[in-house]
Amino acid sequence: MQIQAIVGLGNPGDQYERTRHNVGFWVVDQLAAAASGSLKAESKVMGGACQISLQGQSVRLLRPSTYMNESGQSVRKFIDFYKLSIDQVLICHDELDLPPGVVRFKQGGGHGGHNGLRSIMSHCGKDFLRLRIGIGHPGHKDAVHGYVLHKPGREDESSILESLNYADSSIGTLLTGGLERASTELHTATPRK
Repeated sequence: MQIQAIVGLGNPGDQYERTRHNVGFWVVDQLAAAASGSLKAESKVMGGACQISLQGQSVRLLRPSTYMNESGQSVRKFIDFYKLSIDQVLICHDELDLPPGVVRFKQGGGHGGHNGLRSIMSHCGKDFLRLRIGIGHPGHKDAVHGYVLHKPGREDESSILESLNYADSSIGTLLTGGLERASTELHTATPRK
């Protein structure tokens, strides 16, 4: 199915804005800014939303205003309101299993302990495409909660921001050239470090 919407996952509120867990928001914000779009609060979809033109195609953007572990409520309202199916949605989220600076597409699969993905699967099913944005791992599972809710250090943030430029480009390729071509582009641009 053709991707018609892009959802960035994160937590609402200024205290979370630049945290690792919010890198999904960073993608959507960057796409909106590049297309001169403006995300506006929409109660009907429980989030900030807008429509942009990307590679000549109309695409809807969403930043859920729910907390991460309730992301599925917003995504469900969003796809119902716009009469989309979940396989027409690209979900952008932070990924502990990839180092900062690495971004990958993934079709389907489990949630891997990610509460946002768990919520979306609960409300919408799991047949959606993801953009996994590497944030690295703190080294021990007990440290994950604090790690994802803090801002990355300067070097990691720089790597993440650089990778988002490649991500934006590959999303454009995804829309015009398909998943295989977009995945190859990302693998080449952000080799696993």
